[in-house]
Amino acid sequence: MFLAIVVYASAMTAANLSVAAFGPAISPFNAFLFIGLDLVLRDWLHVRLKLWQMGVLIASTGLLTYFLNPATGKIAIASATAFTVAAIVDWAVFSRLKGSWIKRANGSNIAGAAIDSIIFPTLAFGVLMPHIVLLQFAAKVFGGFLWSMIIRDKA
Repeated sequence: MFLAIVVYASAMTAANLSVAAFGPAISPFNAFLFIGLDLVLRDWLHVRLKLWQMGVLIASTGLLTYFLNPATGKIAIASATAFTVAAIVDWAVFSRLKGSWIKRANGSNIAGAAIDSIIFPTLAFGVLMPHIVLLQFAAKVFGGFLWSMIIRDKA
């Protein structure tokens, strides 16, 4: 579990720092690689952690991003906000779905990815960018699916 928490926080922090360094163009790549992983790990951790513990993990990762590079303040706030709202939606969907962990994880990832894809770039860059939102959403869902296939044996 400790490794999953470290990977989750590292992936979120790496995504935030790379957006600060490279701008919105890197968002779809991050969405596929890092956020897809975070969506799946969030489901894996939700089975093992309490909701308040996930909230602390999400908030502390946003703070870590800020402390590593204070210039990322707006991005860290946008990320923490998007992850918190997406985590609540993800958890609500995950806990209501029936079936295998992989079905529940991918079903809830669609809802979480939609929320995160709208909130993050809009708050981080101050404008709704539909092309970035759609690319991020598709990348998060596809990346989450691939990561769920890797992690499913450990669920």
